[in-house]
Amino acid sequence: MIHIDGSYGEGGGQILRTSLSLAAITGNSIGIENIRAGRSKPGLAAQHLTSVRAAAAICNARVQGDALGSMTLEFVPGSSVQAGSYTFDVSEARQGGSAGAVTLVLQTILLPLVLATGDSQVTLKGGTHVSYSPSVNYIQQVYLPTLQRMGVQVEVKLNAWGWYPQGGGEVELLVSGGSKLGGINLVERGDLQQVRGLAVVTELPSHIPQRIASRAENVLREAQLKPGVQALRAKGVAPGAGLFLTAEYENSLAGFGALGRLGLPAEKVANMACEELLKFHQTGAPVDEHLADQLLLPAALASTGSEYRVAEVSQHLTTNAWVIEKFGLARVMVDEVEKMVVVEC
Repeated sequence: MIHIDGSYGEGGGQILRTSLSLAAITGNSIGIENIRAGRSKPGLAAQHLTSVRAAAAICNARVQGDALGSMTLEFVPGSSVQAGSYTFDVSEARQGGSAGAVTLVLQTILLPLVLATGDSQVTLKGGTHVSYSPSVNYIQQVYLPTLQRMGVQVEVKLNAWGWYPQGGGEVELLVSGGSKLGGINLVERGDLQQVRGLAVVTELPSHIPQRIASRAENVLREAQLKPGVQALRAKGVAPGAGLFLTAEYENSLAGFGALGRLGLPAEKVANMACEELLKFHQTGAPVDEHLADQLLLPAALASTGSEYRVAEVSQHLTTNAWVIEKFGLARVMVDEVEKMVVVEC
């Protein structure tokens, strides 16, 4: 059994998710203690508990400690990963429901299913656009297109928008199994081709996404970028608003977003997302801070090495590297001065 200290580094849910993915893929049993010890509410929250149950379902694992608030977990895979049709609902993990992020569940089971024999269809229900988690738009526009270059074939369809605190969103995932992953080289990003954007609201007046889109286009044009921001009024179970921007370079993609909330003007939502994008653009790096740690796992599972340059070496990145090395699949080297990540399989 591989023992993992969940308080290491940034002490968050990424340690749990990467450990679950690798346990399912390798068949190794894991024991995790101090789960999310670095958070204000430590232990398993609804999306983490759903991730545990999803990982257990795809490899018939025996699990101890799978309860809300639990800070210890034992996970023993019972079989190789089984392709199939699955549904996982984050709202079922907690009485009264939850808007826990479905994208975190998605990232837990995605690569195990990609490597499994056979195709899979997965329906995920819960929060699709939640703070401190990748949005479904980021998954569609940045994460999956980058993984596609490594040999991953996955489609993600957003069936319903789900915002905090109500949730109620739904995502459909179609996974082509049996893929062989190759490494990736993202050292130079090349010139900016365009900035694509989506300003969206549900159950709110249509002038709000128009204001968000107009403000975003003005800010980005002033910075001499090439924006194209669409305004959309979509259907949802509750009010919500957000702006999602994708910077498309010759060699790489980067994504940024901001969520609306009561009392926050539409123009402020636009400013928040644009400021993130402009700050990244000035770094000259090909890989944004969030993609930097999300690329580590597929790179570790690839048949050839990877090398990429990041905008920022976060604690998420170094912590994820530590977890991956626990399983002995790859060697991860992070140069914090040059901001280079090298993964040797």
